Amino acid sequence: METKTDTSFDTMFQQDVFDGLTAHPKFLYSKYIYDKKGDALFQEIMAMPEYYLTECEYEILKTHSEEIVDLFQDKETGFDLIELGAGDGKKTKVLLRELVTQEIDVTYKPIDISQNAIESLTTALTAEFPSLEVAPERGEYFKVLERLKSFTDRKKVIMVLGSNIGNLLHPKAIDFLTQLQESLAEGDLLFMGFDQKKNPQTILDAYNDPTGITEAFNKNLLHRINTELGADFEVEKFTHWEVYDPENGTAKSFLVATEAMKVDIDALDLSVTFDPWETIHTEISQKYDDKVVSWLAEESGLRIRTSYTDAKMYYKNYVFQKGN
Repeated sequence: METKTDTSFDTMFQQDVFDGLTAHPKFLYSKYIYDKKGDALFQEIMAMPEYYLTECEYEILKTHSEEIVDLFQDKETGFDLIELGAGDGKKTKVLLRELVTQEIDVTYKPIDISQNAIESLTTALTAEFPSLEVAPERGEYFKVLERLKSFTDRKKVIMVLGSNIGNLLHPKAIDFLTQLQESLAEGDLLFMGFDQKKNPQTILDAYNDPTGITEAFNKNLLHRINTELGADFEVEKFTHWEVYDPENGTAKSFLVATEAMKVDIDALDLSVTFDPWETIHTEISQKYDDKVVSWLAEESGLRIRTSYTDAKMYYKNYVFQKGN
């Protein structure tokens, strides 16, 4: 049960926290994990041996960098490389290095919801690739997509690494891909990572490591609400729980209340009660195979041009164009 009085919201964060914690069942959006602390924790996650996604995609980009760059470039006009969810740019730098080495005319536009990530990446790229034209932007994907439609002067390649598409259930993924498709002109490309279905234990281990880094990452949502919204979550009274359904390929993360409690959130003028073992759903991570990706593409007005995979076939990067 929640008690609340009439209130207005100054930020989307406030609105989303209010909506999520007054819903049944409760939920919070994983995008709000990514403040400065959350960014640092995710860097630790990507370095974990259990978190195979980063190394698999890195392997793909390193192995196929020349072929991918050749596919991206336009020798007559150059092109814009627009990356959604750029993060620290570790994997992207493999392609940027190849582009700079070949002196290809490109403007790299990294886009991320985290201001900290954008500032850190821009500083690093300026030092590492001084000749590269970088035009960073902070923003949410769906807001940025509308602006991407105006990028029509020359070829553009929209890149989404890290299987970020996996944070969306299929209906929302189709909406997202449709908006991306509508942002593409003829000849433009969409380069996107999709984590593949595999041994269910391998997937569970990636999101529930024994050292507790993923748990700390998930709980950062509560810490952030405490810090920014004046809440009094007793974070230690929540436990991280991960499940994976191999039938539909969906992994889900939860925070589970270990006892009954009441949480006050001053900035929202809201009191939230929890029953013992009540959940907050915080994240999904969808897994795919070729049939599912082909279906998503067809439903979104896209067609698959080609794809690249790692040696274990754990992960794939697909290249899409507008469907014909």
